[in-house]
Amino acid sequence: MTLRDTLEPFFNKLPAVASPEKHVHFKDKLWWTLGVLVLYFALANVPLFGMSQDSVDLFESYRAFFAGASGSLVLLGIGPIVTASIVLQLLVGADIIKMDLSNPKDQAFFQGAQKFLVFVMILLEALPQLLGGYIQPDPGLASTLGVGPGVVTLLLLVQIFIGGTLILFMDEVISKWGIGSGVGLFIVAGISQQIVTGIFNWQLEDGLPVGLIPKWIYIAQNTGADYLFSGEGLMFLLVRGGILALLSTVIIFLLVVFVESTRIEIPLAHSAVRGARGRFPVKLIYASVLPMILVRALQANIQMIGIILSGRGITFLGEFSGSKPLNGIMYYLAPIHSPYDWIPSLVRESFASYGAAAPAIWQISLHVFSDAVMLIGGGIIFALFWIETTGMGAKPTAQKIFNSGMQIPGFRRNIGSIEKVMQRYIPKVTVIGGAFIGILTLVASLLGTLGSAGGTGLLLTVSIVYRLYEDIASEQMMEMHPMIRSFFGEQ
Repeated sequence: MTLRDTLEPFFNKLPAVASPEKHVHFKDKLWWTLGVLVLYFALANVPLFGMSQDSVDLFESYRAFFAGASGSLVLLGIGPIVTASIVLQLLVGADIIKMDLSNPKDQAFFQGAQKFLVFVMILLEALPQLLGGYIQPDPGLASTLGVGPGVVTLLLLVQIFIGGTLILFMDEVISKWGIGSGVGLFIVAGISQQIVTGIFNWQLEDGLPVGLIPKWIYIAQNTGADYLFSGEGLMFLLVRGGILALLSTVIIFLLVVFVESTRIEIPLAHSAVRGARGRFPVKLIYASVLPMILVRALQANIQMIGIILSGRGITFLGEFSGSKPLNGIMYYLAPIHSPYDWIPSLVRESFASYGAAAPAIWQISLHVFSDAVMLIGGGIIFALFWIETTGMGAKPTAQKIFNSGMQIPGFRRNIGSIEKVMQRYIPKVTVIGGAFIGILTLVASLLGTLGSAGGTGLLLTVSIVYRLYEDIASEQMMEMHPMIRSFFGEQ
């Protein structure tokens, strides 16, 4: 008996959200989606019982695309789901685990393994933070309950595990009963909240309101025109005044919408119904922007290892102040978040606030180059893995087209002919799209955005919302046209 034969019955017994037995109507899907979204916001506002105010958030810089909330029940957000996906995709991609993901049986095993890995990752991401002293138990609560800090720490672990499990099943509910992806929905919810806060928040930070509109009002009331039109004043307006962030937000929004609408359309004709024609769109960003989450999640996990080692006095990878790397290889592997990470004068200002010496210009350049390699190279690799593990590759797509009764005009009606055509376009477009989205993410990260969403967060949000709009449109078409429903495998 192989290891797979041993694990398969165990994976099949893992708790799961039941799949619908028949087609779920659009209105029902919409209600399921809205219900899960409301539940997510509710959980994000439930604080962890027994957590000390002195706790440190290791993933503070990654909140925008991890869709978690500091100190809440959903502290880990989608981190465990994404990390489990990275591990499994790398194992399958490297042929360490041999699977044919176009085979339904292998696909079911992959999904079971991924779910099991999510539970493991919840523990692996929570335990280092609890045992390393980053998430600290409240000593006052321990004293009141008459127990040791270890009991409160265990209570915190149980809460974090419950929150991570709820996020997993909420994502599954959206995938089976709702519209789009739960992971994408949670990212949009978190980042939209941050962008709104970044526009209207009156709270002061470094002497200026956080929100864009309050900031402009404050600058107009308290800053002289002579200073604002000087060289230093213009830099102040561009960076701290939020003009660069506003321009970046608008440009990224327009670029993503344009790129999402760029596609190659392969003509299709129905083999049995004369005159019934259609087109199969192969988008430039065929694998969507979700592989960028995998790249940033990989960076976040690398940084977490560095933070934990640094906290224990092991600094050969680099020293940290909170979650910010100050030197060593961890500095070069850290993602770029804003102009404060690459404009020399702003880098010096940022490092001075931590009481550390700023890196030299060549070190800053190497940092930007390293992030570019991670984003572009990682974007290509994870995009290719993504289409294979989600059934978007040439072979599964050809099978779907064949099963729907469609064929490509001028070619024989068999799966092999359709697959050859798909093989001409899908892998090439996936590579180009993965590289392009990596470049776009880098530019967005260099320029910064409104709020604390970050370039990657904004890019993800705009693309996910656009895809959600398309999903809603396709759901409405499926309600009206049963033949389209059969193409997508719905009953």
